[in-house]
Amino acid sequence: MPQRELTVGLVGAGYIAQWHANVLAQVPGVRLVGVCDPAQSAAQGLAQAHGARAFDNLEAMMAACGCDSVHILTPPHLHEPLALQALALGAHVLVEKPFAPCATAARNMVAAARAAQRQIAVNHNFLGLPSYRRLRAALDQGVIGRVDQARIHWHFPLQPLRTGPFGLWMLQSPENLMLELGPHLHAFAQDLFGPMHDTALRLSRPVTLPTGVTLPQGWCVQGHAAGTEITLSVSLVEGADDRSVSLRGSAGAARLDFANDTLMIERANASDIVLNPLRAELARARAHLREGLRNAAVQARSLNRRQPYALGFEGVFAAFYGAIAQGDPVPGAVSGDSAVAVMDDIAQLCAHLPAKPVAQAPAVAVSAPPPQVLVIGGTGFVGRELVAQLAAQGTHVGVLSRARTNPFAGLDGRVTMVSASVHDTDALQQAMTGVECVYHLARAEEPTWDGYLQNDVGVTENLANAALKAGVRRFIYTGTIASYDASRPGRTISEKTEFGDMSRRNLYARSKALCEARLMALHASAGLPLVIARPGIVVGPGGPLQHWGIGRWHGAGAVRIWGNGRNTLPFVLNEDVARALVLMAQQDGIEGQSFNLVGPPLLSAQDWFEAIAAHTGTRIAVSKGNLALFWGMDWVKYTLKRYALRRGGLERPLLADWRSRAHLSPFANDRACQVLGWTPEADRDAFIRKALDPKALFGF
Repeated sequence: MPQRELTVGLVGAGYIAQWHANVLAQVPGVRLVGVCDPAQSAAQGLAQAHGARAFDNLEAMMAACGCDSVHILTPPHLHEPLALQALALGAHVLVEKPFAPCATAARNMVAAARAAQRQIAVNHNFLGLPSYRRLRAALDQGVIGRVDQARIHWHFPLQPLRTGPFGLWMLQSPENLMLELGPHLHAFAQDLFGPMHDTALRLSRPVTLPTGVTLPQGWCVQGHAAGTEITLSVSLVEGADDRSVSLRGSAGAARLDFANDTLMIERANASDIVLNPLRAELARARAHLREGLRNAAVQARSLNRRQPYALGFEGVFAAFYGAIAQGDPVPGAVSGDSAVAVMDDIAQLCAHLPAKPVAQAPAVAVSAPPPQVLVIGGTGFVGRELVAQLAAQGTHVGVLSRARTNPFAGLDGRVTMVSASVHDTDALQQAMTGVECVYHLARAEEPTWDGYLQNDVGVTENLANAALKAGVRRFIYTGTIASYDASRPGRTISEKTEFGDMSRRNLYARSKALCEARLMALHASAGLPLVIARPGIVVGPGGPLQHWGIGRWHGAGAVRIWGNGRNTLPFVLNEDVARALVLMAQQDGIEGQSFNLVGPPLLSAQDWFEAIAAHTGTRIAVSKGNLALFWGMDWVKYTLKRYALRRGGLERPLLADWRSRAHLSPFANDRACQVLGWTPEADRDAFIRKALDPKALFGF
């Protein structure tokens, strides 16, 4: 008799919830039925995409859906109360890592699960990888022998350390950062060797964030367990991706690349001294070929839906739901007891951290007197520079943010954090009351056009309507030059250039263009005091060297340029963009106008990478990108999605869209310079120096 399908609810609809929802669709015997999040728009968007129902609280979801299990995907400080509530309501619980903010909370959760006779597990997702299961099998079979040395690395850049958002939970303290990343390493050590003893901790490369919090960009843990010397190493600065487990045993050595789901095992051969090195290298070559073919086959069969990160989730989910279906205990690698042991190991390390800084007061809503300017998107790359420049000239700035900490250390009294949902017109109107100028710098990143319509176009209209009701003097919106058709080298683009047909353009450019059109309609019909800024490729200290306006990046050290990389690109310094935005608020009579914020023609993509090499000593691997080939591959993806995966709402790829990414058309900035009195950096050497120094490589 077939077993009953298990129903699942997600608590939290943020970034990680997308992964859970997508992978659940690949796990047999389970079905996602509910998503709950206080942010109703987020819950509705995720639920609709997966045929589930949306709720704003756990109790309502359980009452309506009767979920067999619940995934807790909220910030970690909410894991314990939500897990206890779900268990009390009769659900099994899977908790995203870190399992809890402390070992005591972890024990409470496990004890509550036992008392409720329900399963509780943790998503130590890399332990669910097929390659890790093969490593465990090799250990159990004695292929590697007794292990005396284990090195577990997490060497991977952490972009939010440089570019934000700085209100993320993991960036609020060193303890939070270690709790966020540490479980990846400690889970391997715990599952392979058991609890670590006599641990020593060394921190490296401290960095102070705009919030005033100082965090390590690396740490090294040394200890031992079950006779094995263990080293755990974290590096978050820019560099090659090395997320691996290396074991040295009495019979061989193994290296698990858990970022790519590959396993290499090396053993000695018995050939003589002449053939021995040849056989050794041939064995390595065969192993690399085998792993490459295995991964390629998995991706081809699944149409890229089972990439390594997803495979780890799939392995954990299969173990969790298999145990529930069979009435067995959850396997040790992802069990609640394992989660407690990992939390104990990390707690030992956190005890050696420097004393915590004094916590900042939580963000509060605006009260009288209100700020003179309100910035939406003020914690982003351009937004932070704009806020700093406004504050420097004596302007009281409000920053709309859900962050609980102020990311503008040193600007106390000049910057106020404002809490209001971008979907709540009344709350926005209240926040804008008394404000002279509103800057809308925020941008959405959505996988579907419906997502952009709701969370970019809809949000922009909501902000504009609130500004109208509040009677603000100026509403400044940042569009993008990406909305232009920049595919023709012989045509210079100015503000008079029409966008043209946007129906087949990439979703981001299309959404930004539609936002502009809706705002211009409000300007014409209701008198919205609108000014539009369209920044170019914005660079500068604290910004990404790996700018996707230049090419498609493969890690930090390799890029395929859009095109041949010889045409001049519309670069502009971040400080110059912010200066132009300040001028837009000061200039009278410019309502209804738009301004292309690009610097003078100084550098091509090839020039940019040569400058990086000269100023940083780092030569990035640069390849030219055939735009017709990009277009052709896009057609292949479109065909597979439409006919193999049966997805609707897709637009046919457009060659002009791919050519536009190369910015083949030159851009003019005459209007901004003449009307605003704007003077972007025009000296090539000075531009390079400002763009690349003093923080040319993140983390150094």
